[in-house]
Amino acid sequence: MRLDLFLKASRVVLRRTVARQLCDQGAIKVNGVAAKASKELKPGDEIEIKRGIQQTQLRVIALPTSKQVSRAVVSSLVEIISHVKEREQLLP
Repeated sequence: MRLDLFLKASRVVLRRTVARQLCDQGAIKVNGVAAKASKELKPGDEIEIKRGIQQTQLRVIALPTSKQVSRAVVSSLVEIISHVKEREQLLP
């Protein structure tokens, strides 16, 4: 399954267009390498997403069989490794 479709289906990103924009900006890495929206994912891949001051690391547990997934199934798709909010640095 494509990276942008997976992020939307797993509800990590609410819209596919936002997932594509994050990929285009280089804010999403798969297994430590900047990824395009068309990157094919497989179970075990690690995804790192940087949005503003938030940095989230996820591990793909399973791929959904369809584009639409119920909320009950979402927790079985990804495992959150870490979620960090960096402090904004104050200017002198």
